[in-house]
Amino acid sequence: MNSRRIFLQKASASAVAISIPYLPSFSKPFSRIEEQPTQSDKVLRVAIMGLGSYGSRVAQAMEDSKRAKLVGLISGTPSKVEVWKEKYSIPDKNCYNYENFDAIKDNPDIDAVYVITPNALHKEQSIRVAQAGKHVICEKPMAINAAEAKEMVDACDRAGVKLLIGYRMHFEANTLKVVKMRKAGEFGTIKFFQGLSGFMIGDPTQWRLNPALSGGGAMMDIGIYSINGARYMTGEEPIWVTAQEVKTDPVKFKEGIDETITFQMGFPSGVIASCLSTYSMNNLDKFFLNGTKGFAEMQPSTGYGPIKGRTNHGPLDEPHIMHQTVQMDQMARIIFDGVEPEIPVDGREGLKDMVIIDAIFKAVKTGEKVSLG
Repeated sequence: MNSRRIFLQKASASAVAISIPYLPSFSKPFSRIEEQPTQSDKVLRVAIMGLGSYGSRVAQAMEDSKRAKLVGLISGTPSKVEVWKEKYSIPDKNCYNYENFDAIKDNPDIDAVYVITPNALHKEQSIRVAQAGKHVICEKPMAINAAEAKEMVDACDRAGVKLLIGYRMHFEANTLKVVKMRKAGEFGTIKFFQGLSGFMIGDPTQWRLNPALSGGGAMMDIGIYSINGARYMTGEEPIWVTAQEVKTDPVKFKEGIDETITFQMGFPSGVIASCLSTYSMNNLDKFFLNGTKGFAEMQPSTGYGPIKGRTNHGPLDEPHIMHQTVQMDQMARIIFDGVEPEIPVDGREGLKDMVIIDAIFKAVKTGEKVSLG
């Protein structure tokens, strides 16, 4: 959090360009996962780090996975480890705490660690996992700023392990259908994207409202969906951002925790994205993509339940499978079979979102348009 504060304080009153280093163009063609032959039936053996509510969801999802299996636990709460050990039949030798988990380097039963801890812990924990020679799956946002994200990418590159980010929507069937339609030109020339992401957050003592652990508020947690969605729905990378913040409850949403930010992104083709990220309004989970020949509307667009929506051709009605089940199966294919997903989920993809989030915070601070590139 200190690094972001220093970064913002140094921002000039004029627009400042923010570079996205070493990143391939998002518009490069990717092979659709469902068109790739399975090279093996090898199962990805996963340890979950962070046994909270989302960790529970991932563990439940892997019970139905064909290519991923929960085999290990990493937690700072011994009582949780005991409950999970019994529930998922995890042996003692595959259980660790936050101090000793580096010992996984000597455990051949674990292939990858899924880091599902507060945002500010992701960088250190992910790098330690990589240094132990295990593949890293890190929940989004992958870090609290782009500098940390870049360190994670570099560390995994040096260690020769995969770094994947938990972008479950990148494997969701209706989302992929819209992306395929856009690539096929069925919407014509894309002109506009709208992303609305938000809900009313509860418990004021939770870690998401602690800047030292979260690195930010609604933008980190929920606004990132609109950022990421704008990129894969349009197929372009933004070249500028503007943003405005509104804070109605400075007690709950203290310094360093954004309550509501509206932000705009401009893309090379002229597409404009208009987005909202908030912790103070419900009923906000909507994507709208508009082109010269048609449109796609999704609501809910990123929730856990079935993604629903329609295009100018009719309803989006692909079968719903638990997102995390599909995600873990497909990540096994990425790691073991060399499959390239339709929408990337690697560390460089996560880094792109962090660069944009940094720029949005800078735009809020300066009131100026911030250039990317």
